[in-house]
Amino acid sequence: NGGMEKGYPHGLDGEDIPITSRIIAIADAYDVMTIGRSYKNKVSKKDAINELKRCSGEQFDPRLVDEFVEIMGGQ
Repeated sequence: NGGMEKGYPHGLDGEDIPITSRIIAIADAYDVMTIGRSYKNKVSKKDAINELKRCSGEQFDPRLVDEFVEIMGGQ
């Protein structure tokens, strides 16, 4: 499974999780971190990228994290 956790609600993991869902998970996490929510203070774009990289291979698809970082300018 490449170290990625099993997905809720169907217990899917790794490549079994649709690529669209894996992309949305990364974008949503970045959005929550950089925009903030009532339950979470926002962080800098650089800190958000660093957190995505830290979670790469565990929570997020590492290949897609690399692509996301590149698209965002390698912050």
